[in-house]
Amino acid sequence: MTITTRLLLIACLVLPFAACKKEEAPQKVEQAPLTKPAGEEIDAWQAYVTDVVKRNMAGLNTSPYIYFLTGESSADFQGEYDRMLEKVETDLTRGIVEGNMLAFASPASAKMADIASTAFSSVDPGSMNGVRVLFIGDAADSARVEAAVKPTGATYTFVEAK
Repeated sequence: MTITTRLLLIACLVLPFAACKKEEAPQKVEQAPLTKPAGEEIDAWQAYVTDVVKRNMAGLNTSPYIYFLTGESSADFQGEYDRMLEKVETDLTRGIVEGNMLAFASPASAKMADIASTAFSSVDPGSMNGVRVLFIGDAADSARVEAAVKPTGATYTFVEAK
């Protein structure tokens, strides 16, 4: 009799939980892509660049290297340009491991293209296989960045800033 009573008690305790309907997880709604900021405001540009980079991270699990150069109207633009060029050249000289992304963006697209094409010109051919390079800028600047990146073996992706 005790076994039957215990089984009934267990059934009474388990039955309400088994009958509960699990709540479905809310479906993730895809946000519309951000648009290119009209001016050179750094916060707006950084939000835009972050959005574009996230949308191009498919298949990558590491944090990307994001190189962002402020607009040409900033107080110390030439100093920022020189420091950015030095940083990119140093990073590329050290080597970038397969599965990483390098993203280049700036309100001054032509200047960022100068940095990318100059820095990649010193990289050994075929040394960046499995690396993704993302250039966010004007279509007029894409071809020369792509020409500098292709010999390295990296996968080049261009997103027109619009």
